[in-house]
Formats: sequence, structure tokens, C-alpha cells
Amino acid sequence: MGWTFTGPIVEWRGPAPYLFLRIPEDESDDLREASRELAYWGQVPVVATIGSCEFTTALFPKDGVYLLPVKAAVQRAEAVAEGMSVEATVRLRGG
Repeated sequence: MGWTFTGPIVEWRGPAPYLFLRIPEDESDDLREASRELAYWGQVPVVATIGSCEFTTALFPKDGVYLLPVKAAVQRAEAVAEGMSVEATVRLRGG
């Protein structure tokens, strides 16, 4: 099962700045329900695709939705930058 959606790229500053794709509320709700058995510490393991780049990561919950971390290699390959609207597909991994 997979989800395709479009969302904004946002920056979340921690010890280092990271870029995330903010997953829309409806898809976040669906992912939360589908991943009940897979989630750990609120994170959900997924395989994500942006453009031609497929990568593994884990979704982070924030403010009632999930954030998809966009790896630096994906940012470079797909010219992803803060403020852009980006389409992605995610599917659950494990289980």
C-alpha cells in the first residue's frame, strides 16, 4: 500500500537544519492508522520516492501530521529547497 501526495518543504532547526516534506493531514491520518503495528517512538519506517530518487527513512510526527525527512542526496538530485511544493510517494516498510 502506498500514498502519493504533494506538500511543502519546510526547515526544522535542531542541532543542524534539516528539510522535511510536510505530509497533508488526510494522508497523515491514513498513515497513522495503517502503521499502528510498525510505529516506534512515534516514527514510521517508510520507503519514499521523490522524483527519480527512492530512499528509506522514518516519518516524524509533528503538530498532528507527519514530516518526511528529505536526505541531502535527494535534495541535490531533485533540486529540492525550502518553500517548494513537492510530490512524493511513501509506502510502509517492515511488517
